[in-house]
Amino acid sequence: MTENIDKKNDTSVVDMLLSRTADTTVDSDTMILETQKRVWGALKKGYEYSGVHDESEDFLRKNVFSKLDMIVLYVDLVGSTKMALEMPSEKIATIMSSFAQEMASVIRQYHGYVLKFVGDAVIGYFVAESNSLLTADNAVNCAKSMNTIIQKGINPILDQYDYPDLMIKIGLDFGQNIVVRYGADEQNSHVDLMGPAMNIAAKIQSMAKPHQILIGDDVYKRLHPKSQKDFQQKIWESTEWNYRSRHTGEIYQVFEYRE
Repeated sequence: MTENIDKKNDTSVVDMLLSRTADTTVDSDTMILETQKRVWGALKKGYEYSGVHDESEDFLRKNVFSKLDMIVLYVDLVGSTKMALEMPSEKIATIMSSFAQEMASVIRQYHGYVLKFVGDAVIGYFVAESNSLLTADNAVNCAKSMNTIIQKGINPILDQYDYPDLMIKIGLDFGQNIVVRYGADEQNSHVDLMGPAMNIAAKIQSMAKPHQILIGDDVYKRLHPKSQKDFQQKIWESTEWNYRSRHTGEIYQVFEYRE
């Protein structure tokens, strides 16, 4: 009887972790513990993640051709090509799947949507429906939690199997994106996001170093002053970064998180 209750409780925690609509945000220690259980299960027993309803798909279809203010987050796995050359393909597939699903669960925990998985990257977005300041804090805290989950949740399990540690780099930007639908079929045609924030967030992420979080100035300006103190302006070398602000025409400032 007790065993059944424990299993039920474990399931409810997992459901909470993987659901964007959960009323309560799971604390960091619980997220780390549950991540370790799932990753260990995937490597040891071939555990497969339960399917989660695609809330992003529903949201986008309801807002086709709408222009929405949002923060876009790109998280990219560093060194996956080298891993693919050095490890069995089935192990790589397990690790990549676990990485993507765990990053997706963190996005949902911070009230974001998972747009898609692209190779070794996960793209999420946080809609600024009424309060862009709260949205910015959620998105940045999400990025911080991703690093924590990788370093304290996933890597300790990989170390037990003598697998290389995972490293990620993250980029975020704020702006208006339009929801596009490729086709007339309202239910089945592909839907996606298009706009400057999508492009600049990807560019910012590509410039980040392993374990680094970079954010655009439009995100930085919306952070609480206490949170802003954790960031410093990124100083680029020569023409390393030449993207200009959509509003001022000046070089668009990027800020790096200081732990």
